[in-house]
Amino acid sequence: MPMIAAADLPDILPVFPLPGALMLPRARLPLHIFEPRYLAMIEDCMKSKHRLVGMIQPRETADGEDLLQAVGCAGRLTGFSETEDGRYMITLSGVSRYRVRDEVQGFTPYRRCRVDWSPFARDLGPAEEDPGFRRDAFMALLARYFSRLDLATDWSSLNEAEAELLINSLSMLCPFSSEDKQALLEAPDLTTRRQTIVTLIEFALRGSGEVETLQ
Repeated sequence: MPMIAAADLPDILPVFPLPGALMLPRARLPLHIFEPRYLAMIEDCMKSKHRLVGMIQPRETADGEDLLQAVGCAGRLTGFSETEDGRYMITLSGVSRYRVRDEVQGFTPYRRCRVDWSPFARDLGPAEEDPGFRRDAFMALLARYFSRLDLATDWSSLNEAEAELLINSLSMLCPFSSEDKQALLEAPDLTTRRQTIVTLIEFALRGSGEVETLQ
């Protein structure tokens, strides 16, 4: 995927509010697009120079107001196919997180936001490292979690994955709550994200008596 310079990031971004969906830098997110407003968003995205879509989680207030979380992550449209009945199958490749400044009112059927990229300049750099990552202990905990939830996976691929790809992929794929996924998105670094995953898995397993705390 071609790198995008900070200067080329747009001030206004089309956003796709999707509960429970998490996009992270340098990770890939496949999506199935079928609502007319988001079909229009993808068509407009393909005409743009940067081809960026801002994934973000919705946040509903107590009185039912449909708001957005403060932080999302933009992905570049890198895969596209159309089904015979007009739906789109797309892949977004994560570029950078962003903070929402305000929502832009306009004439598009989809939502757009004015965004600030500056808090997440590190996202445009190379893959992050996690110096404290202990793969064997982490994978043993993960195996108990997957077994408890009866989840299948390709263990050989997980064992071979670099730390960032492994941790970010699990953040995106594991059945955590929307609030937990937002916390994973906003983690300031890879170490914090890994520690958050461990805490979430240990919490899920604690009731079963299967877990020993992973320091």
